[in-house]
Amino acid sequence: QVQLVESGGGLVQAGGSLRLSCAASGRTFSSYVIGWFRQAPGKEREFVAAITWSGGNTYHAESVKGRFTVSRDNAKNTVYLQMNSLKPEDTAVYYCAVRRGSVGIMNPFGYDYWGQGTQVTVSS
Repeated sequence: QVQLVESGGGLVQAGGSLRLSCAASGRTFSSYVIGWFRQAPGKEREFVAAITWSGGNTYHAESVKGRFTVSRDNAKNTVYLQMNSLKPEDTAVYYCAVRRGSVGIMNPFGYDYWGQGTQVTVSS
């Protein structure tokens, strides 16, 4: 069993920054991928970024490349999502999730465990 707890969401003006954290516990994660997804009201859950726990390989959606950066701290079992140059269209509930293997990492249905989500609101 894996537990994930997100934090760091909030209200920010357009152009501002936030850093989300995803604290993981309950199992060793050497073969896991940690993903970030977001879901805005009335929209489907969409892939934002992901990182492999062992090698630190990163993946970012085109819509956030150059603005968002995913990273990890193995000692703290925590994954971060640094979000810069935020736009109103980034407003959503952000979730972190865990899966094994990196094939199909952009598909939310491949993830086994999810956090409760944290709200990010970007005002114009």
